[in-house]
Amino acid sequence: MIGKIAGILEYRATDHILIDVRGVCYIVYVTNRVLASLPANGEAVALYTDLLVREDNLQLFGFTTLVEKEWHRLLMSVQGIGAKASLAILGALGADGVSRAIALGDWNALAKAKGVGPKTAQRVAIELKDKAPAVMAMGGAIAEALGEEVIENEPAPKRRAPSPVANPAQGEALSALTNLGYAPGDAAGAVAEAMGAMPDLDTSGLIRAALKLLAPKG
Repeated sequence: MIGKIAGILEYRATDHILIDVRGVCYIVYVTNRVLASLPANGEAVALYTDLLVREDNLQLFGFTTLVEKEWHRLLMSVQGIGAKASLAILGALGADGVSRAIALGDWNALAKAKGVGPKTAQRVAIELKDKAPAVMAMGGAIAEALGEEVIENEPAPKRRAPSPVANPAQGEALSALTNLGYAPGDAAGAVAEAMGAMPDLDTSGLIRAALKLLAPKG
């Protein structure tokens, strides 16, 4: 399994790039968001990758974060979602947007991706809702552990600011709410809704906001 590729960005097309790794060039399929984040041709680049193995073909898909890669893997586990549809969803919403949409059951957001119809979007929201908390917590854990973006586009290591797509408070709030006895899917939905309204909340603020959303109505 090829889990990460680091080399020189040789070429870019509308849906893939070519990375030169010491004379061996790899074709890596990426989303439009990943394309927009890449450096200029001829510069160093690194991407986390997922290898799709078929009888007559091998394809590599590249991602800037492990959370994005994990969502790609989970999206492809849903019937009707292939690699192309998965990249379309991630390109339209980003990893954070996918987390929020699935946690909230917002299939309309998923259906905005090119080639993803309402029925397929509903299936994704239903089948992956219980898996959203783990992926959301994974993002927070990575950000807290690294304190930096997970992809380095320069050849020399360089300290970066915390990645905006992985808030440690998110994972900590999810853990706290599930420890309080809330169902993982309900907790994830409340955390996603609270973060969508107030993305700068710290852990305690996020827990309080989510608890208000989880409180019985009426």
